Amino acid sequence: MFITRRKMLKATGDRGEQLNRLEKELNTADAIIIGAGAGLSTSAGFIYNGERFERYFFDFAEKYGIRDMYSGGFYPYPSDEIRWAWWARNIYYNRYAAAPKPTYKSLYELVNNKNYFVITTNVDHQFQKAGFDKKRLFYTQGDYGLFQSVAPTNRRTYDNEEWVMKAMAAQGFVKDIDGVFQVPEDRKIIMELPSELIPKCPDDGSAVTTNLRADDSFVEDEGWHRASAAYSRFLQEHKGKHVLFLELGVGFNTPGIVKYPFWQMTMDNEQAVYACINYGESFCPPELAERSICIDGDIGDILVQLR
Repeated sequence: MFITRRKMLKATGDRGEQLNRLEKELNTADAIIIGAGAGLSTSAGFIYNGERFERYFFDFAEKYGIRDMYSGGFYPYPSDEIRWAWWARNIYYNRYAAAPKPTYKSLYELVNNKNYFVITTNVDHQFQKAGFDKKRLFYTQGDYGLFQSVAPTNRRTYDNEEWVMKAMAAQGFVKDIDGVFQVPEDRKIIMELPSELIPKCPDDGSAVTTNLRADDSFVEDEGWHRASAAYSRFLQEHKGKHVLFLELGVGFNTPGIVKYPFWQMTMDNEQAVYACINYGESFCPPELAERSICIDGDIGDILVQLR
């Protein structure tokens, strides 16, 4: 099946009717396969620009003209000490800090007693933090909470939480009463780590990088392959059954991971239903119109309505 975006059918019809249809599918499906993209984390408050960016990265914005967390990851910083100061903040506020909004919790409450599996391109670990079973999750694009060696022969990943906490403290961030790092009242933080805090591979002392898929150097470690196999088994076990493919916040950056496979698997299985919740980009192929539920809106708000 090959369909261009120009042929898509956008969300139409009564919102209440669509919500009722989705609620029915959530309660009657033999399995729910959730495909999550960046729009889900955006709905949870992980905004990479604006007020949230200015609060934690105001100094980088002033000195280097950076305007958002995403582009800042590609900036050619003058030293490793400055580059890793940036990444410590980025990782902390998008991986270890709590989600600003309860979107993931709302989703968990909808499916925690159901037969579900999650495939996601998000790297912020929010599914597990919300309570989802680790054995039912497949993070295809990596995890902010992991480092990998730049050595191509090393195919392991390494937890970075202890390093991140030290790096945040070294920049002058202070913990509030809830144990969350915040900018101090005098706003005196630094954009540079001491050289001894530049992270190194614990096995061979080589340089490390984030375990995020950017090119073919991305490390698919043992945990990645275990999750991939679990996802494949889940799909196979429910082939031909009443399956709800629930797509949340998936755009067209990497449609071959969630969106296109969900369309194809729904097309191949007459018992399957495709549902898409997305702000401004909720649509389906015309061939699936009768078995699709497309809802345009904020994912968090819609999940609350379903609850």
